[in-house]
This record gives sequence, structure tokens and C-alpha cells, in this order.
Amino acid sequence: MIVRIMSEGQWDVPDDHLSALNALDEALERAVLTGDERAFKVEMTALLDAVRQQGDRVDDDSLEESDLILPPSDATLEEVRALLGDEGLIPD
Repeated sequence: MIVRIMSEGQWDVPDDHLSALNALDEALERAVLTGDERAFKVEMTALLDAVRQQGDRVDDDSLEESDLILPPSDATLEEVRALLGDEGLIPD
């Protein structure tokens, strides 16, 4: 699946990493819903780092449609709260 991190680019992440990303997404969602700013920063960094580490970077000049779009690393808790759907940032 192609994952875009806003303002950074895209990564091609193997589908078998989806459950690990969902676990990180659930932790991020809990932090956002409870308004825990410290946990939010920890979980946001963990989720974005997992995408970068588990995926292969897609060339910037490649035109790939993104399956998932994640907020940038400097997104605020309130910005991420506005992006959350019923299933977090990453649908199950």
C-alpha cells in the first residue's frame, strides 16, 4: 500500500505491516481522544517512523495514488483530532 506522509512524500509499505501500523494508530487515537499531549507526540512519532522504516520510499517524481494519507510530523493534537475517522487514521 502507498502511504503518504503530508509534506514528506510517499512510502510503499508491504500489506503485511498493516496490523502493526493499526496498533500504533490505535495508541495515537487514544492519546488524541484523551487529550494527552505527551502521549500524542510519542505515538505520532512512532507511527510515522514505522511507515518510514517498514516502507520503501517512492521517488518524488513518481505519480502513485496514495492508499493512506498521514498528517505531517509537526501536526498538532487538534489537527490530528480533526482528521480522525471512526477507525483512526488507518482503517482496519
